[in-house]
Amino acid sequence: MLLALLLQAAESVSGLGTMGAALGAGIVALGAGLGIGKIGGSAMEAIARQPESSGSIQTAMIIVAALIEGVALFGVIVCLIIATA
Repeated sequence: MLLALLLQAAESVSGLGTMGAALGAGIVALGAGLGIGKIGGSAMEAIARQPESSGSIQTAMIIVAALIEGVALFGVIVCLIIATA
């Protein structure tokens, strides 16, 4: 919602479409970094509480981090496509 509003505002003024796309890509990267950091911190806390299940916790953490990276990459690509349009 916020990204759509920012892109509309940036595209309404000629020449600022790339600025809106760059802002959107930055927001996507920031969100992905915060999400993966939260997952890593929670996984380390879980491993500290139950060290015997560290293998399954690490596997789940890596899978979820990869999914977040995929969504972030998709978001950045969409922003770059908007910038070139």
